[in-house]
Amino acid sequence: MRIFNLNENNLTEIKEKYFNLEKDMQKLTENNLNKIFNLKLVRSEFELNNLRIDTLAFDEENKSFVIIEFKNDKNFSVIDQGYAYLSLMLNNKADFILEYNENSEENLKREDVDWSQSKVIFVAPKFTYYQQRAIHFKDLPIELWEISIYEQNLMLFNQLKTPESSESINTLNQNNEFVKKVSTEIKTYTEEEHLDRGSDETRGLYQELKEKILNLGDDIEIKPRKWYLGFKKNTNFLDVEFQRSKLKLYINLKKGELNDTEGFSRDVSEIGHWGNGDYEIYLEDKEKLDYIIGLIQQSYDKN
Repeated sequence: MRIFNLNENNLTEIKEKYFNLEKDMQKLTENNLNKIFNLKLVRSEFELNNLRIDTLAFDEENKSFVIIEFKNDKNFSVIDQGYAYLSLMLNNKADFILEYNENSEENLKREDVDWSQSKVIFVAPKFTYYQQRAIHFKDLPIELWEISIYEQNLMLFNQLKTPESSESINTLNQNNEFVKKVSTEIKTYTEEEHLDRGSDETRGLYQELKEKILNLGDDIEIKPRKWYLGFKKNTNFLDVEFQRSKLKLYINLKKGELNDTEGFSRDVSEIGHWGNGDYEIYLEDKEKLDYIIGLIQQSYDKN
């Protein structure tokens, strides 16, 4: 990617620099882990059973562990290494919880962790064509992120998106013991699975809601989670939970931050719920959809 500095209609190219060591990428990322990935650092250089994890992190939204590996070379298998790390985690859950508890002011119990949402993130300056092709599955708990550093202290973190695919990793890896083991416990959710939880009416209502939300900006991603669909800018600004007769919306604003003049939202700041934010809305028809989009936009603008 070429980046330029604009000065009075003149463009000056900002040159890309390079990381000499994987450790440089790791240190920079760990120091900004929450800003980049919205994750909490648990431990750097975590060793277990002759395997060394570069960065062990925790996803507080999904209550799951995340393994981050940094690569400055191109000679590694995304699938083999990713599933080896996930298998290590699932076979040694107590060790991961102990590591969290020893490095945090909070204590986790095994039942506090959603192991099905575990994943591995690979971070590298570049990935090969074959490594990028390796993530072309609908249910792969692996992400690839390219990291670039430029002059003038500019940084770019770019996730390589998985294209639409209906093929499962299990169809190609029947003989891979790591894949078979991990696939029994880790689940990657899709938008279609959430749609199947609703009725024809709620699916139609969701499609109209989705279209209006995506019109708020071109920087919105849809992130399927176990219990809801997250609409994300930098962080989730809206979570949508499917029910048979209605949609349950969670607007990610703190109590007192939402301007709801018609009183459509409910304060759930002191009530347990799956989504992010302190405001809940039940959407059952299109009558007030435009007004509700206005409420959602407040969260989009703030997040």
